[in-house]
Amino acid sequence: MKNMKTIMVVCGSGIATSTVAEGKIRDYLQSKGDLDKVKIYKGNIAQYVNNVDDYDVFVSTVVVPDNIKDKVINAVPLLTGINTDKVYEQIMDKLGFEK
Repeated sequence: MKNMKTIMVVCGSGIATSTVAEGKIRDYLQSKGDLDKVKIYKGNIAQYVNNVDDYDVFVSTVVVPDNIKDKVINAVPLLTGINTDKVYEQIMDKLGFEK
């Protein structure tokens, strides 16, 4: 699909919490009918920390360096279940989709 949006979900290892967050983001986008407009990638923070600008949305379950903090969505609420709506709103805003 043309103009496919991209989301990168990272955690410390690229395996555990990023998988949980990715699944919740995928489910949310599916419920909104937007999943077919997005390609979701997953990895570890060390490998992708310098590529934040390569993605429309960059989501992390771990602490990121201060110099990129403003560009990264904190995904910890997706793990705790507290304030998840705020995370989804931030993702939708960055993607340019209706909430």
